[in-house]
Amino acid sequence: MHVIDSHTGGEPTRVILDGGPDLGSGPLAERAQRLATEHIPFYHSVILEPRAQVAMVAALLVEPVDPSCVTGVIFFDADAVLGMCGHGTIGLAVTLAHLGRIGIGTHKIETPAGVVQVELSDANTVTVTNIESRRVQGKVAVRVDGLGTVTGDLAYGGNWFFIVDPSPIPVTTTNIRKLTDAAIAVREATIAAGICGENGEAVDHVIFQGTSPNEGVHSRNFVLCPDDAYDRSPCGTGSSARLACLAADGQLRPGDEIIQESVIGSSYRLSYLVGPNGGVIPTITGQAFVMSESKLIFTEHDPFKGGISPGTNTKNPD
Repeated sequence: MHVIDSHTGGEPTRVILDGGPDLGSGPLAERAQRLATEHIPFYHSVILEPRAQVAMVAALLVEPVDPSCVTGVIFFDADAVLGMCGHGTIGLAVTLAHLGRIGIGTHKIETPAGVVQVELSDANTVTVTNIESRRVQGKVAVRVDGLGTVTGDLAYGGNWFFIVDPSPIPVTTTNIRKLTDAAIAVREATIAAGICGENGEAVDHVIFQGTSPNEGVHSRNFVLCPDDAYDRSPCGTGSSARLACLAADGQLRPGDEIIQESVIGSSYRLSYLVGPNGGVIPTITGQAFVMSESKLIFTEHDPFKGGISPGTNTKNPD
């Protein structure tokens, strides 16, 4: 399997160029559902240890339905197939440029959540115009074990987020373990309380917003992903959901730009325009860097061919 690895603000992306399963044709959302339900051993083997690491997101290239798109892509991490991935889209664009498949300028990429636009400014800098994002519920209170009552916003930016501002724990690298445990508890509490999207979509990401000591930075965030890993980048879909909340509260005007920082200090430039359906059209600018190009080998008698299950020292079933 031919892959190229990059990182966006410290968050790794593995682009799968060939060797993936046949998902058939039709809408990307349907193909993504097939990947999620019929090919779990495949995506576990690609993204779990020992071939990958906990923070990595994979980008499986597929044929787009929209002929104006340079490619279709389905993103997944160790626990879930994703509707969209902001850092992964930045990494994918830089990877496609590395391969000579796109050049400086504007291009379209099709995801299960919809068509997004990428503008490649140089070999490493990409601006993503995401799908329309929205706040679904504001100031939702939920009882969380160990934290008491936590209030947050339910918002969509290509994935489903519960955004807590301010964070119940200072957003610093020394608190990553505490932040992780607290965010897992918040996500479990929202699911148990039935806090969900209009069609019953469960919260899959949690964001804790904090302050940054760096001048000119709007805020610093901690983002929990579906596989219980934290996002090393400021999270593109999470930043999109955050922009929708800031817009809904009148805290940021269309076209105004802010800097969003991650818990490890990497940053995105963010702004938005008003969307046609009452939400916002976010733009996210970040940088990615190609790290390696390789071929993954799956030896039949390798006891860890299917990966190592999270939280255990045992092999994952093939």
